[in-house]
Amino acid sequence: MKLFVSGRTGVFQHLSEKISKNDRFIWMHVASLGEYEQGLPILEKIRFNYPSHKIVLTFFSPSGYEVKKNTPIADIVIYLPMDTISNAKKFLDDIKPELAIFVKYEIWPNYLYGLKQRNIPTVLVSAIFSSRQIFFKPFGSFMRNSLKTFSHFFVQDKNSKDLLSSIGFKNATISGDTRFDRVSEILKQDNHLGFMSEFKKDNLCLIAGSTWPEDEEILVDWINATDKQIKCVLAPHTIKETHVEKLKNSISKKSICFSKIEGENLSNFDVIIVDTIGLLTKIYSYADIAYVGGAFETGLHNTLEPAVYGIPVVIGPKYSGFKEAEDLVDKKGIHVITRKEEFKELMKRFIIDSDFRESTGEINSNYINKNIGATEQIITYIKTIL
Repeated sequence: MKLFVSGRTGVFQHLSEKISKNDRFIWMHVASLGEYEQGLPILEKIRFNYPSHKIVLTFFSPSGYEVKKNTPIADIVIYLPMDTISNAKKFLDDIKPELAIFVKYEIWPNYLYGLKQRNIPTVLVSAIFSSRQIFFKPFGSFMRNSLKTFSHFFVQDKNSKDLLSSIGFKNATISGDTRFDRVSEILKQDNHLGFMSEFKKDNLCLIAGSTWPEDEEILVDWINATDKQIKCVLAPHTIKETHVEKLKNSISKKSICFSKIEGENLSNFDVIIVDTIGLLTKIYSYADIAYVGGAFETGLHNTLEPAVYGIPVVIGPKYSGFKEAEDLVDKKGIHVITRKEEFKELMKRFIIDSDFRESTGEINSNYINKNIGATEQIITYIKTIL
């Protein structure tokens, strides 16, 4: 909360220092890190197609801004000032965007009305709507009016398009989720990590990413009990020293933290705890099985990042609202566990039955391959209005 408040202090001063008289801006607004990942493929295409324009990227949440405030994809990265009439007026008068892009859920009435008044094309991308939202309630007229400011909606699924149609909006295209384009690009990059090659060698490997204590209790219980020859990597969501130390002490197998690997023969260890950020996407490329944390209490993390590698994914029970997880659970590419015993049985099967492991992973890679292309649809539309 402190970062949320203090981060917005001096935003307009920062803008004035960064803006030159002849600058031409395209503005994208995202809530946090997940929405940034959805917007990134679009920003990369914009950077390529509109090199004379500068990009302003705004965040609502500190958890996104603090991680990506130095991203080279944008010329200016700032917090979005709170949605007041005066803030919206000053912000839009300062940057004079030629295009505004909002990602997924971001509906800020005063900014949207300001864009509409200035006849600035405005699109909502990777949007997903639910009948539970205020737009579709009898008392939601104010927020429905906000939707009228969008030039076009690019939605993730047919249900979202049908909901918009039910309240009179026909300017929607089912494009899917741009995150599929984002993760498909991961396969094209160099994912080699020397320490992981040394650690894994020819063994099976479980990568558990973005884990929380509820996940770690199940994972550690299995790690300590299993007699199977398998390497494990734990990448906890919280990398505070006290938490990492407690996690390490709970593991009876030979374990080491990433921060301590220098000079060690990693093939002698059973478990690596990743106590840094920025490596998980590449680490997943070494996985034969992935576990994605957050679906017991806090909210499921990104399942597409491991799934793109064509490996089975395991999650906890609270995945409702995460469309890709819902789809892949139905297709049986993602398996759900609710207690320690279920995880032990599932891992036993994945380890022993290579056909089951590989066919499960193939479901995930096929699903991603069938859902790429949203970015191209959005960029094609943008070319007609900019």
